[in-house]
Amino acid sequence: MAVPSDLAAARKNKRVSSGELTGRIVAVDGYNVLITIESLLAGSPVYLCDDGFLRDTRGIFRRYRSSIVTNEALSEILSILKESGVGRAEFLLDQQISRSGELAAQIRERMAELEVLGSAKTVRDVDRRLKMATSPVATGDGPIIDASAEAVDIPGEVANRKGIKPIIL
Repeated sequence: MAVPSDLAAARKNKRVSSGELTGRIVAVDGYNVLITIESLLAGSPVYLCDDGFLRDTRGIFRRYRSSIVTNEALSEILSILKESGVGRAEFLLDQQISRSGELAAQIRERMAELEVLGSAKTVRDVDRRLKMATSPVATGDGPIIDASAEAVDIPGEVANRKGIKPIIL
Protein backbone atom coordinates (compact mmCIF):
# COMPACT_ATOMS: atom_id res chain seq x y z
CA MET A 1 0.00 0.00 0.00
CA ALA A 2 1.41 3.32 -1.01
CA VAL A 3 0.60 6.33 1.10
CA PRO A 4 2.08 9.84 1.06
CA SER A 5 5.61 9.83 2.51
CA ASP A 6 4.68 12.06 5.45
CA LEU A 7 1.84 9.69 6.44
CA ALA A 8 4.12 6.66 6.05
CA ALA A 9 6.71 8.34 8.28
CA ALA A 10 4.08 9.23 10.90
CA ARG A 11 2.91 5.60 11.01
CA LYS A 12 6.48 4.30 11.28
CA ASN A 13 7.03 6.61 14.25
CA LYS A 14 4.05 5.02 16.03
CA ARG A 15 5.36 1.51 15.59
CA VAL A 16 6.55 -0.30 18.71
CA SER A 17 8.01 -3.78 18.96
CA SER A 18 6.44 -6.51 21.06
CA GLY A 19 9.40 -6.12 23.41
CA GLU A 20 8.04 -2.70 24.35
CA LEU A 21 4.73 -4.13 25.56
CA THR A 22 5.87 -5.56 28.89
CA GLY A 23 3.24 -5.00 31.55
CA ARG A 24 1.02 -2.99 29.20
CA ILE A 25 -2.50 -3.49 27.90
CA VAL A 26 -2.65 -4.21 24.16
CA ALA A 27 -5.81 -3.84 22.08
CA VAL A 28 -5.79 -6.44 19.28
CA ASP A 29 -7.63 -5.91 16.00
CA GLY A 30 -8.60 -9.58 15.97
CA TYR A 31 -9.57 -10.28 12.38
CA ASN A 32 -7.00 -7.90 10.91
CA VAL A 33 -4.10 -9.56 12.73
CA LEU A 34 -5.41 -13.12 12.42
CA ILE A 35 -6.18 -12.98 8.68
CA THR A 36 -2.80 -11.45 7.86
CA ILE A 37 -0.95 -14.15 9.84
CA GLU A 38 -3.09 -16.88 8.27
CA SER A 39 -2.13 -15.51 4.84
CA LEU A 40 1.51 -15.50 5.86
CA LEU A 41 1.42 -19.09 7.14
CA ALA A 42 -0.59 -20.36 4.15
CA GLY A 43 1.92 -18.93 1.68
CA SER A 44 -0.44 -16.27 0.31
CA PRO A 45 1.16 -12.96 -0.67
CA VAL A 46 1.85 -10.54 2.17
CA TYR A 47 3.30 -7.11 1.65
CA LEU A 48 5.64 -4.92 3.66
CA CYS A 49 4.09 -1.55 2.98
CA ASP A 50 5.88 1.78 2.85
CA ASP A 51 4.59 2.63 6.32
CA GLY A 52 6.47 -0.36 7.77
CA PHE A 53 3.44 -2.60 8.46
CA LEU A 54 2.79 -6.02 6.99
CA ARG A 55 -0.53 -6.55 5.17
CA ASP A 56 -2.31 -9.11 3.03
CA THR A 57 -4.66 -8.44 0.14
CA ARG A 58 -6.92 -11.48 0.23
CA GLY A 59 -9.96 -9.31 0.99
CA ILE A 60 -11.78 -12.09 2.83
CA PHE A 61 -12.76 -10.02 5.85
CA ARG A 62 -16.58 -10.31 5.64
CA ARG A 63 -16.39 -13.90 4.32
CA TYR A 64 -13.91 -15.09 6.95
CA ARG A 65 -13.93 -18.76 7.91
CA SER A 66 -11.47 -20.57 10.17
CA SER A 67 -9.01 -22.70 8.24
CA ILE A 68 -6.33 -25.28 8.88
CA VAL A 69 -3.88 -22.49 9.76
CA THR A 70 -6.14 -20.71 12.27
CA ASN A 71 -4.82 -22.59 15.31
CA GLU A 72 -1.22 -22.05 14.27
CA ALA A 73 -1.90 -18.35 13.66
CA LEU A 74 -3.50 -18.00 17.11
CA SER A 75 -0.54 -19.80 18.67
CA GLU A 76 1.87 -17.38 17.00
CA ILE A 77 -0.10 -14.32 18.14
CA LEU A 78 -0.42 -15.54 21.70
CA SER A 79 3.19 -16.70 21.99
CA ILE A 80 4.40 -13.25 20.91
CA LEU A 81 2.10 -11.62 23.46
CA LYS A 82 3.19 -14.03 26.21
CA GLU A 83 6.90 -13.64 25.44
CA SER A 84 6.53 -9.86 25.44
CA GLY A 85 5.04 -10.00 28.94
CA VAL A 86 1.93 -8.00 28.11
CA GLY A 87 -0.11 -7.09 31.14
CA ARG A 88 -3.36 -7.78 29.31
CA ALA A 89 -4.42 -8.49 25.71
CA GLU A 90 -7.88 -7.32 24.64
CA PHE A 91 -8.97 -9.02 21.38
CA LEU A 92 -11.81 -7.32 19.55
CA LEU A 93 -13.70 -9.21 16.83
CA ASP A 94 -16.37 -7.86 14.51
CA GLN A 95 -19.73 -9.09 15.76
CA GLN A 96 -21.24 -8.95 12.27
CA ILE A 97 -19.00 -11.75 10.99
CA SER A 98 -20.49 -15.22 11.23
CA ARG A 99 -19.11 -17.35 14.06
CA SER A 100 -17.23 -14.47 15.71
CA GLY A 101 -18.52 -15.60 19.09
CA GLU A 102 -17.06 -19.07 18.54
CA LEU A 103 -13.71 -17.57 17.53
CA ALA A 104 -13.72 -15.31 20.61
CA ALA A 105 -14.35 -18.37 22.80
CA GLN A 106 -11.50 -20.22 21.05
CA ILE A 107 -9.15 -17.28 21.66
CA ARG A 108 -10.14 -17.09 25.35
CA GLU A 109 -9.51 -20.83 25.71
CA ARG A 110 -6.08 -20.57 24.08
CA MET A 111 -5.24 -17.53 26.22
CA ALA A 112 -6.04 -19.52 29.36
CA GLU A 113 -3.93 -22.48 28.15
CA LEU A 114 -0.94 -20.22 27.46
CA GLU A 115 -1.53 -18.07 30.55
CA VAL A 116 -1.96 -14.83 28.62
CA LEU A 117 -4.13 -12.46 30.63
CA GLY A 118 -6.93 -10.71 28.79
CA SER A 119 -10.15 -11.24 26.94
CA ALA A 120 -11.65 -11.75 23.51
CA LYS A 121 -15.05 -10.37 22.68
CA THR A 122 -17.25 -9.46 19.77
CA VAL A 123 -18.35 -5.88 19.28
CA ARG A 124 -20.17 -3.96 16.58
CA ASP A 125 -17.67 -1.10 16.41
CA VAL A 126 -14.16 -2.58 16.47
CA ASP A 127 -12.53 0.22 14.47
CA ARG A 128 -14.04 2.99 16.61
CA ARG A 129 -12.99 1.26 19.83
CA LEU A 130 -9.47 0.68 18.56
CA LYS A 131 -9.17 4.30 17.44
CA MET A 132 -10.15 5.38 20.97
CA ALA A 133 -7.73 2.99 22.72
CA THR A 134 -5.21 4.65 25.01
CA SER A 135 -2.97 1.58 24.91
CA PRO A 136 -0.94 0.24 21.98
CA VAL A 137 -2.99 -1.41 19.26
CA ALA A 138 -2.04 -4.50 17.27
CA THR A 139 -3.26 -3.83 13.73
CA GLY A 140 -2.21 -3.17 10.17
CA ASP A 141 -5.24 -0.97 9.48
CA GLY A 142 -3.93 2.44 8.41
CA PRO A 143 -6.74 4.64 9.76
CA ILE A 144 -6.54 2.86 13.13
CA ILE A 145 -2.77 3.35 13.24
CA ASP A 146 -3.30 7.02 12.34
CA ALA A 147 -5.64 7.48 15.33
CA SER A 148 -3.41 5.55 17.76
CA ALA A 149 -0.47 6.72 19.81
CA GLU A 150 1.34 3.38 19.33
CA ALA A 151 0.88 0.33 17.13
CA VAL A 152 2.51 -3.09 17.02
CA ASP A 153 2.83 -5.18 13.86
CA ILE A 154 2.35 -8.74 15.15
CA PRO A 155 2.20 -10.22 11.60
CA GLY A 156 5.54 -8.57 10.87
CA GLU A 157 6.99 -10.12 14.00
CA VAL A 158 5.66 -13.55 13.01
CA ALA A 159 7.24 -13.16 9.56
CA ASN A 160 10.59 -12.30 11.17
CA ARG A 161 10.40 -15.26 13.58
CA LYS A 162 9.53 -17.66 10.78
CA GLY A 163 12.03 -16.22 8.30
CA ILE A 164 9.26 -15.46 5.81
CA LYS A 165 10.11 -12.67 3.42
CA PRO A 166 7.17 -10.44 2.48
CA ILE A 167 6.86 -8.67 -0.85
CA ILE A 168 8.20 -5.15 -0.40
CA LEU A 169 6.12 -2.33 -1.82
